Amino acid sequence: MRIPGPDEIRALHEKYAPTAEAFALVHTHCEIVWSIAEQLMSASRLDVDAELVRAGCLLHDIGVYRLYGDDGRLDHENYIRHGLLGHEILENEGFPETLRRFCSHHTGVGVTRDDVLRQGLPLPPADYLAVTDEERLVMYADKFHSKSRPSAFLSPDAYAAQVRRFGEDKVTAFQALRAEFGDPDLTRPVPDGGVSARA
Repeated sequence: MRIPGPDEIRALHEKYAPTAEAFALVHTHCEIVWSIAEQLMSASRLDVDAELVRAGCLLHDIGVYRLYGDDGRLDHENYIRHGLLGHEILENEGFPETLRRFCSHHTGVGVTRDDVLRQGLPLPPADYLAVTDEERLVMYADKFHSKSRPSAFLSPDAYAAQVRRFGEDKVTAFQALRAEFGDPDLTRPVPDGGVSARA
């Protein structure tokens, strides 16, 4: 499988970003997620495909661009759909399922068919769970940076508190990822994208 490099992925972001501001927000976030994943890989000596993880981190949120309206505003109500929208973008661009899954299977700590039905989410009922080590690492690294305005880093404890509103099972799933991959050092240099970690 051919894995696209950072320049090719940046060009894709530029192609789909509706505005320079949207590009800066989403692409910078994806670079930050990659820097966190890279740090976790080197700290833990994880046996993962680093090129695949990099591509997954840099592509995972590309579907966010499809949620911008003509007025330049983000459709927050349908934000949960950004993963499937990214999956569609990559499918239309001819990328294999292995890469497309980073988009559709990174939300929260995994969205189950039961979550979709119980919460009435605007998604086809299915399990959207990270399965491979690479998918789980991208999903986990994504939890530590928020694209909110201003964008911000979240400590592991802050994310655990945030995800608790979706149920204790989500906290348990996050703690399992934390045990597997470790805590990132959010004081280390990362691309310009936010304020320091929230406790």
